[in-house]
Amino acid sequence: MPPAVFHILTVLASGEQHGYAILRAVRERTNGRMRLGPGTLYRSIHRMLEEGLIEELDERPDPAEDDERRRYYRITPLGEAVARAEARRLSELVRLARASGFVPRRA
Repeated sequence: MPPAVFHILTVLASGEQHGYAILRAVRERTNGRMRLGPGTLYRSIHRMLEEGLIEELDERPDPAEDDERRRYYRITPLGEAVARAEARRLSELVRLARASGFVPRRA
């Protein structure tokens, strides 16, 4: 799974978001180490919609607090299952890296 997709899924696991809010959340959660550009974000979103990992919402927030051009997304049950599987895979990789001495053991 591309890192961008995993980051988007983890953001949407916390609740529905529009594209720009996803960009900001990824940057904040990674302390600026991961910066998605708009092209990467929207290509990833398009692919994730096609794969059923996320869905676009029909509901809109209060129009006085929203820009009508924004599209809001939420993670699907399939997206949650895929993100959990990827988290387990990454956790196993970290375990192997620790066993090989590439990552220090926690104190």
